[in-house]
Amino acid sequence: MRVLIVPDKFKGTLTAQAAADAIARGWHKARPADRLELLPMSDGGDGFGAVNGALLGAKTQKLRTIDAAHRRCTTSWWWEPKSKTAIIESAGIIGLAQLPTGWFHPFQLDTIGLAGAIFAAAAKGATRCLIGIGGSATNDAGFGLARALGWKFLDRAGQPIFEWTELHRLSKIEQSPVSKWFRETIVAVDVQNPLLGRHGCSRIYGPQKGLQPADFPIAEKNLRRLAAIATKQFHHDFAAEAGAGAAGGLGFGFRCFLGAKLQPGFDLFARQSSLAKHIRGADLVISGEGALDASSLMGKGVGEVGRLCKKLKVPCIGLAGTVIGRETTQKYFAQAHGLTELITATRAKSNPAYWLERLARKVGESF
Repeated sequence: MRVLIVPDKFKGTLTAQAAADAIARGWHKARPADRLELLPMSDGGDGFGAVNGALLGAKTQKLRTIDAAHRRCTTSWWWEPKSKTAIIESAGIIGLAQLPTGWFHPFQLDTIGLAGAIFAAAAKGATRCLIGIGGSATNDAGFGLARALGWKFLDRAGQPIFEWTELHRLSKIEQSPVSKWFRETIVAVDVQNPLLGRHGCSRIYGPQKGLQPADFPIAEKNLRRLAAIATKQFHHDFAAEAGAGAAGGLGFGFRCFLGAKLQPGFDLFARQSSLAKHIRGADLVISGEGALDASSLMGKGVGEVGRLCKKLKVPCIGLAGTVIGRETTQKYFAQAHGLTELITATRAKSNPAYWLERLARKVGESF
């Protein structure tokens, strides 16, 4: 058979490439005659740079900047000179995975460090910039990034505001001297939430980053004021757009302060990789991620792979650390299997590549 292996990352344990390699090793041991094609994917979060860099043949560039807590860090971005395309992965700079667990509260964090990547890409002469913003540790709606790019946020006395938790005093926004950094800026978002309200970034994703229920009114008050002043000055309600609440409101920040276009990260990957063509050429597709559950079918990459496979009538197997709600996953997957069928979740995380290989081999032997 022709088997297409197209997993996302197993968050916190395996990159998409490492997951693809492990699945391929296991499947090959079970079915050595099958022809395997590996196509690691990303919907905008961790791994976005490596995946899209490989698709475009871009070269890795090193960058020194600061993380969300203003600690110095060295990270990467990707550059493809022929098309003058820069690829930036926010998670590698201001990502939650870059910080020690529990050390910092979101009120202490911001997006200033992302500006270093913007400056580096512009200095190279980039005319097109692809930015994946998933996996962030921040909730500042891009305020720090905008400040670093030259935007000024002033209170009623004309004094500058330096912390996003002081935005409730905002009275005026002064535009950056640079009005457009790139001819085209495309931001890959992994969720479609608006900036504010019950489904906004603070209430839905803030708890993953350390926000407590008592923090919600404070965060909302500041971001609501930022959105109100921005709407008044720019005559457009960026906060209500789908994806504005992605990455702690960073979707809003890129739309408002860099004129970016927001796109679902999976759609961007599918287009650049010619995913539908690869699926049509396969007899079987294997996808996977850390947890396969109902949320996987709400626009996430693995669920979208399953959806596309069903549309194209190619069977799809889902592999994951855990599978929750098999009646839900059966909607798009011919089979769904978790590492917990073999071992406890704790032990699986201690050596995830080994156990994912074992699982793929087991599934392959019984296929």
